Amino acid sequence: MTKPTLTLCLAAPRGFCAGVDRAIKIVEMALEKWGAPVFVRHEIVHNKFVVDGLRAKGAVFVEELDQCPGDRPVIFSAHGVPKAIPAEAARREMVFVDATCPLVSKVHMEAQRHADNGLQMIMIGHDGHPETVGTIGQLPPGEVLLVETEEDVAHVEVRDPDRLAFVTQTTLSVDDTAGIVAALKTRFPNIVGPHKEDICYATTNRQEAVKAMAPQVDAILVVGAPNSSNSQRLVEVGRKAGCGYSQLVQRATDIDWRALDGAQAVGITAGASAPEVLIDEVINAFQDRFDVTLCTIETATEDVEFKVPRVLREPA
Repeated sequence: MTKPTLTLCLAAPRGFCAGVDRAIKIVEMALEKWGAPVFVRHEIVHNKFVVDGLRAKGAVFVEELDQCPGDRPVIFSAHGVPKAIPAEAARREMVFVDATCPLVSKVHMEAQRHADNGLQMIMIGHDGHPETVGTIGQLPPGEVLLVETEEDVAHVEVRDPDRLAFVTQTTLSVDDTAGIVAALKTRFPNIVGPHKEDICYATTNRQEAVKAMAPQVDAILVVGAPNSSNSQRLVEVGRKAGCGYSQLVQRATDIDWRALDGAQAVGITAGASAPEVLIDEVINAFQDRFDVTLCTIETATEDVEFKVPRVLREPA
C-alpha cells in the first residue's frame, strides 16, 4: 500500500538551549564527581524524559531542601531559587551547586540592583512558575509585585508610581509581553525597564521560527512538557501566527493522528528543554505512516555556551 505524501518542516532553532544543556551537564558531572545519590531541588529542567534519564543515573529529585540529607550534594534547578534556599544550604554546611541559567541570574541581579536604588519591582511572569518564585524570592516580601496580563496592570497597587522598575520571566511570549510592557509604561510613565530584554535569546528565536513556519504548514507539533512555559508559549505563538492546529506532545505516542487527516505539511519544533532524541522519535513516527519530505525553516543560528561552575571542573 502506498503511503500518503507529507512535507515535514523542522524549525531551526529548536530544542535544547545553552542554559538547559549546562544544567543537565551539571547534574551529570556532579554524579561523576561525588557519586550517587546527588539531590536536585525541583526538576532540573521541565522534561520528564530528561529527568527520568538523570534519575536512572542516581539523581534524586525533591521539592524542598529539608528533603535532602546534609551529607550529600544538592543542585538547584535551571529555573533559579529564592535567596533563602542557598542561604539555608550554607547554614546547614551542605555542598550545593547552583544550576540557575545565567540569563535567569541576570534578571535576579537586575532586580537586586533596582531594589538597591530604592525602586519597587513589578515582575511580568506566570504565578507559581519556579522561575517566578525564584525571582520574587530575591527580595523581601512586598518588594516584587507580579502581573500576568495587561488587565493585572490596571489593578496593581504600588508604593510610589514614580519609583518603579520591571523585569520579566525569561520564557514568556514576546508579543504578549510587549503588550503588558506597553500597559505598564502607559500607567507608570517613569517605570524603569531592563537594559536588555529579559526574555532570553532561545525563547525569542524559537518563537520567531514558529512564526515563520506557521503560514507554510497545516499543523504544528511542539515537542515539550506540559509544565514547560517556553513550550506552551510555542503552541500559542503557532496558533496566533495563523496555524489553527498547534499541539503540544511529550512523545511520539501522544500524536493525535486523526487531527492530522488531510494535512499536506506539518511543522515540528521543540521547547528549550526537549532533547533532539524526542524530535527524532516524532520524525520516525511520521516516516512510518507517510512518504515524508523533510525541510528546514531556519530563522537564526545559535552558538551560545555557558560554563559549568568551577567546583565541578576541579578534581574531587
